[in-house]
Amino acid sequence: MVASAQDYPGERLGRPREGAGSIGRLGRRVGALFIDYGAAYLISGFFGWDALAILLIFGAIQIVFLPTLQGSPGHRIFGMRLVRLDGGWVGLWRPVLRTILLILVIPAVIWDADQRGLHDKAAGTVLIRD
Repeated sequence: MVASAQDYPGERLGRPREGAGSIGRLGRRVGALFIDYGAAYLISGFFGWDALAILLIFGAIQIVFLPTLQGSPGHRIFGMRLVRLDGGWVGLWRPVLRTILLILVIPAVIWDADQRGLHDKAAGTVLIRD
């Protein structure tokens, strides 16, 4: 038996097509990334730190805000939050793993049909709209 293709990203995960609980789409994700990376860039520049510091600050922003606010500042500004696949709290280890893979870039740009990057698949998380 051949599995039927899904009609929209997140359908096989039980997520709605659009609105609250639907998969956070590319435009929102990229916007959130620009905000978070931009904040790290500004903080680093204020102190005169180098490019490595930008990545470390970006990582710290992710690791601190993902478990506490269910999303980074950029995610929250763009109306998204990070949850486990079952909808629960992401805990502490998932944001760390997800952030390390996000900083490596490649896992974040390889997606499945649900628009989840390898960093989200490895962490068992999904970025959804509020």
